[in-house]
Amino acid sequence: MSFSPELVAELEVLSLFNLDSSQEGLKIHQTAAPKHIAAARRLFEKNLTDQDDGGYLTSLGRDAAQNIQTALTILNAKETA
Repeated sequence: MSFSPELVAELEVLSLFNLDSSQEGLKIHQTAAPKHIAAARRLFEKNLTDQDDGGYLTSLGRDAAQNIQTALTILNAKETA
């Protein structure tokens, strides 16, 4: 499996969602990086968000964001000796 620039941008956007509250969405403004604007649209097309500029996570999107954020936490953890 390879990580295309488009996939990396989608992962970056999903990592921005606050999973502590289902009432908090995300807004990707038109002044954002073009790669993130496009990623937000693709996430909407994949039914991971409810708006093409971010919005709220769907149930599937929440699962994806949780898995991504968990993986980032594990990968960014410093080894304890």
